[in-house]
Amino acid sequence: MEKTEHYIPALGYHWLTPLYDPLMNRFMHEEMLHSRLVLQADILPGMRVLDLGCGTGSLTTLIKQSHLKSQVYGLDADGQVLEIARTKTNHSGVDVTLEQGLAYQLPYSDGWFDRVLSSLVFHHLTSEQKQRAFSEIYRVLRPGGRFYLLDFGNPHNTYTRLISQIIRRTERAEDNIRGLLPGMMRNAGFINTSELEWFATISGSLSLYRAEKLGQ
Repeated sequence: MEKTEHYIPALGYHWLTPLYDPLMNRFMHEEMLHSRLVLQADILPGMRVLDLGCGTGSLTTLIKQSHLKSQVYGLDADGQVLEIARTKTNHSGVDVTLEQGLAYQLPYSDGWFDRVLSSLVFHHLTSEQKQRAFSEIYRVLRPGGRFYLLDFGNPHNTYTRLISQIIRRTERAEDNIRGLLPGMMRNAGFINTSELEWFATISGSLSLYRAEKLGQ
């Protein structure tokens, strides 16, 4: 694995990690967003599902609770946040596999997953890392598999356009805000890329994207 300075912790600093869940639930309506993401993903029994950048395991837990017959994996680069995720998933009584790794260097075989989901991770990656991550996601998806991404996107109203000027300076979100992520997915080989929904939050406009790997 590459050195940990190549990724940014969920709130920018490790000492803020314990505050992640309460802040996300209060200001970003995380539970609602995750519910929409899981609903759109159309997960079927027996599917292998990866929560990429699983953080504290909230989305990972929800995926498994909603789809008990699926095989759910969570991957994150941050060992500290994975410990929180393990505590959360154990407390919830769900059987998931949590592993440490980088979004742009996935430790999985080609075609291993039916679905890959990711929530609020890609704005932490550089442009090069985003493109590499999209290529890695394409590699680990089976033919016909789908990728669902929830992250900052192209602003859709006056408020989100204003707040995006701050986000683009404090995060690696320039590609997101310029609406470049669907094109980057297509560059990795994905087809049928589209923005399914968008959400106005206190931090800006979030977009829910879907992309598909060409089937055999």
